[in-house]
Amino acid sequence: MTRILIVTALMIVAGLASSCCSVCPGGACGSRAAELGVLRHVVLFKWKDGTPPATVKAIEDAFRALPGRIPGVQGFEWGTDVSPEKLAQGFTHCFLVTFPDAAARDAYLPHPAHQEFVALMRPHLDKVLVVDYVARD
Repeated sequence: MTRILIVTALMIVAGLASSCCSVCPGGACGSRAAELGVLRHVVLFKWKDGTPPATVKAIEDAFRALPGRIPGVQGFEWGTDVSPEKLAQGFTHCFLVTFPDAAARDAYLPHPAHQEFVALMRPHLDKVLVVDYVARD
């Protein structure tokens, strides 16, 4: 009986692993992948020339306040570019928001507090780069 349970468990794990690969045609397995691990939401900002430092600080503070205002945020960190490689292409700020799953991220994006933050930041933004990924070992 124990052997049957172990074999069944291994078959289920193998089935989950094969049901979502790292390269899915048309992104077909993206939502399935998000169900299998925490989701990281990476946001990079490049400010318009002449944006005052006090405005950038106010935007930083507003972004930092979002985890306390929106349920579902599991982790949050941020920083400014310090790379000696000089490959940031003008992006100066990086924010990493962690969600338990895609559903939490999907609730976060239209949340009124997030939309309020977007309205504050948008007039000062030259470029933004957003990458979401499912954390893997």
